[in-house]
Amino acid sequence: MLPLSPADQGQISFFNIVDQLDRSHPLMALGNTLAWGSIESSLGSHYSNKGRSAKPIRLMSGLLMLKQLYDLSDESVVEQWRMNPYFQVFCGEERFQTRVPCHATELGKFRQRIGPGGIKEIFSLSVQLHGKAAEEKTVLVDTTVQEKAITYPTDSKLAIKIINRLNKLAKAEDIQQRRTYVKEVKSLRLACRQFRHVKRRRKASKALKRLRTIAGILLRELQRKLVESVLLEQADNFEMYRQVLAQKPKDKNKIYSLHEPDVYCVGKGKDHKPYEYGRKASVVSTKDSQVIIGVVSHDKHVHDSKTLCEALSEAHCHRAKEIELAVVDRGYRGAKKLVECEVLLPSPPLKRDTPYQRQKKRIMCRQRAAIEPIIGHLKHDYRLSRNWLRGSDGDQINLLMAACAWNMRKWMIAFFLSQNSSIVLGIVVILGDHKPEHACIVLITINNCR
Repeated sequence: MLPLSPADQGQISFFNIVDQLDRSHPLMALGNTLAWGSIESSLGSHYSNKGRSAKPIRLMSGLLMLKQLYDLSDESVVEQWRMNPYFQVFCGEERFQTRVPCHATELGKFRQRIGPGGIKEIFSLSVQLHGKAAEEKTVLVDTTVQEKAITYPTDSKLAIKIINRLNKLAKAEDIQQRRTYVKEVKSLRLACRQFRHVKRRRKASKALKRLRTIAGILLRELQRKLVESVLLEQADNFEMYRQVLAQKPKDKNKIYSLHEPDVYCVGKGKDHKPYEYGRKASVVSTKDSQVIIGVVSHDKHVHDSKTLCEALSEAHCHRAKEIELAVVDRGYRGAKKLVECEVLLPSPPLKRDTPYQRQKKRIMCRQRAAIEPIIGHLKHDYRLSRNWLRGSDGDQINLLMAACAWNMRKWMIAFFLSQNSSIVLGIVVILGDHKPEHACIVLITINNCR
């Protein structure tokens, strides 16, 4: 059963906190501007009229927005909501609440319920906030890597994790093992740390080989002793364990994490971070207003030129006008044949171009660099640098919510500047006692200029 949020019930209370807060606060103005009705109508199909009453959609979607907007975890945003009245009004409350709105795990259940499709509806609403600014003909496109919350992958770590998992499974199923190898694994773990030492590298390689042997012994023993029903449940895991134990450094489609087997390695040529483990993500923003109109998380590691078509088609879903020009970097060579719109990338000038056309292309390619700080803000301010959500759906959800937070922050900054803008008319220097050390500077301004 899906109830309405308190803001939609139309009840008047003497203890209404909306009248006691600053209505010009950007977060409060954003809550009044967002079309919550469209969110509730589009996400209402994921609920049924049976069972216990669910939390209002405005509350749950508002908590997801606040989490990404202020770089908070699920636990932190729930606790901050209880202390911050502006958070409560943004989520539809009219009376100050002293209890947490929900358990932190309910946010994860809500994400699973609506899926990436429901998150796209929220992101589309953030694009519509900017109106005509999101309908520019020229867009900027670039790719980045959304890293997963996994440890740095090494063969020894994966082998030890497989051994621990197999021992845990045997204990859960009450299987008497011939040997668990716990003490030997502890000493082998220490020996594997010496790979960078020239004189101890041979010992470390022997330790790694022994770890793989132990994992294989435990795996074959469980296959003999487990009942058939449990073997069917663990068939995919056992197949993954075999692939991890057999893979070599230069193999393709390697597994880098047991709990995130779809993660792949991306090398972007960075000196401080040669390899990143996660998924490649495409970002499409407008050239002048810098509004993000489309993001895509790529499940497979493909060349940048093969990601442009999917990125532009996703951007078209959130706007009415067609994109006429996409400005990209040199990594998108060969992408012109795959898309319908014009693609501009840095290249030697054509002989048929006039001096004006050459200068215009040069300026366009320079302006393409504006998308780089956007990606930097997405990573460091809006939880894109390390994704804690699980699976492919988690990558899409985290990317969409980070772009949604960027668009909302841009709207809030524009609203704040419109409320507090000022023009400096002049500067007056007043000398106290005709001495330079007693001088003061006075700015003559006009406030609230629109």
